[in-house]
Amino acid sequence: MNAYPWLEIPRTVRFSDTDAAGVMHFQHLLGWCHQAWEDSLEQFGIPVGAVFPGGRSDQPSVALPIVHCHADFRAPMYVGDAAVIHLLPKRIDPGCFEVVSEISLNTQKVASGCLQHLAIDAVTRQRCSLPEPIERWIEASTLGQIQPL
Repeated sequence: MNAYPWLEIPRTVRFSDTDAAGVMHFQHLLGWCHQAWEDSLEQFGIPVGAVFPGGRSDQPSVALPIVHCHADFRAPMYVGDAAVIHLLPKRIDPGCFEVVSEISLNTQKVASGCLQHLAIDAVTRQRCSLPEPIERWIEASTLGQIQPL
């Protein structure tokens, strides 16, 4: 078990995640990555409304669009497979971060995905610093690791 439980998100492959060949479709992997990040933030104690627009609460002043993403498959995932998504957040610079998601079945790493986010002011759309809750989440998630400022 990870010392940081908010970085290990369980997920089961559903029929709707698969393609005609009966294996997980590539587009769903990136969705899993984003959903695992959302779940992690909630488990860490950050309300989704503090980060994502469109909720019932005040809208965040900083948007975090994805500016780069990629996914790699190493082995097929089938309906019913119980996976664990291990999140590896990393600050790239004061206004940019990425979350690598490593997906495992038992001890076998079967896939990975990466979502890179850029902080922008929600009104001016200009680059800005990461919001404080995201800074706290990244810092707590990387305790004991050396991270560039």
